[in-house]
Amino acid sequence: MGRYSTRLATRFADTIDFDLITTALDMGSGPGALTGELVERLGASSVSACDPSPTFAAECATRYPGVDVRLGRAESIPFDDSSFSLAMAQLVLHFVTEPRAAADELRRVVRDGGVVAGCVWEFTEGMQMLRAFWDAALIADPSAPDQATTMRFGRAGEIAELFESAGFIEIVETKLTVRSAYHSFEELWSGFLAGVGPAGTYLASLDDRGRDSLRRNLYEGLGEPAGQFELSATAISARGRAPE
Repeated sequence: MGRYSTRLATRFADTIDFDLITTALDMGSGPGALTGELVERLGASSVSACDPSPTFAAECATRYPGVDVRLGRAESIPFDDSSFSLAMAQLVLHFVTEPRAAADELRRVVRDGGVVAGCVWEFTEGMQMLRAFWDAALIADPSAPDQATTMRFGRAGEIAELFESAGFIEIVETKLTVRSAYHSFEELWSGFLAGVGPAGTYLASLDDRGRDSLRRNLYEGLGEPAGQFELSATAISARGRAPE
């Protein structure tokens, strides 16, 4: 997923007018795809990040010295009230247990007049890699936990509605598309074998026969690529402003 999230971070940051931003928070930073983009635009001393995973938080801090990286959940952001002029959440809202609590926390840590932004992959058709994986899984196992049906905020209007419920105004929604090239099908498949994320976790739960079946279905579903091929990924993004 990193090959997509790094490209997405640039497109996501481009939706913000940084002339008006002095401090920024990357909520749910993971190892720091978006954090790095914020550092490029603002400098490390103006950027903070938090993530509930000790491993990811430590990796983010190692990659970006000078960034204030803290361990913490979206529902209880470990920073003071009105700390930031910008708070962003890239590819994290669909994993949050209590989305409304997270939105309220974003409102708390953002200054009056500040900006909040979030984005999530559009799971039904827009994220080709994951759509192809779950279509392949569903052929053999109709009960496979397809992310398009099990996760929120990957549809138009959902992030905007969440932000509106927390009191943000002037909400604008857009779609952001990135692409990634693979040298071979095996390069794509090896990423799933790492066992990361819902798709990787599901694959790791299968026996050898189940994995072989899914692999075959995925290969055929992608048109049996013989060499290099590209996949696109579209995220739904929304930004809003905290009232003054």
